[in-house]
Amino acid sequence: MTTIVVAMGEKNEIGFNNQLLWHLPKDLKHFKDLTSGHPVIMGRKTYESIGKPLPNRTNIVVSRKKDWFEEGILIVGSIKEAVKFAKKIDEEIFIIGGGNIYEQTMEAADRLEVTLVKADLEADVYFPKIDPKIWKKTAETGHEKDDRSQYDFCFQTYEKVVG
Repeated sequence: MTTIVVAMGEKNEIGFNNQLLWHLPKDLKHFKDLTSGHPVIMGRKTYESIGKPLPNRTNIVVSRKKDWFEEGILIVGSIKEAVKFAKKIDEEIFIIGGGNIYEQTMEAADRLEVTLVKADLEADVYFPKIDPKIWKKTAETGHEKDDRSQYDFCFQTYEKVVG
């Protein structure tokens, strides 16, 4: 099972200047609960924005940079190679960004775990459009803004509609 995990705004915005657009502790906990114990695949810029390997996960970073090395992560040259390594570790793998990686993996994914943030913010990276002919929303849980989260948001699960 390949699952894409993303937090995005109402216009599919996901990042600006290699940073997330919001800080939502409940979303971070949700992300950790989903991905802990499983391989996560991300692009180099996403890894650099996180700044360190995510604990209790095999961190697989896709990068075209040839002379790059970082302790505690597996660096590969393509999505295909990343998925091959991840599937040797666990049948359940998670794609965690960024925009280019999402675009390359939407077709192969089985499930989307979306945090939809009720905000319209400036962005330079966007998540691909979720086509309702391909994806069916199967769950949604709303959360209101509070003293720790500056926006309303909801967790949504989409399953791929099999033809």
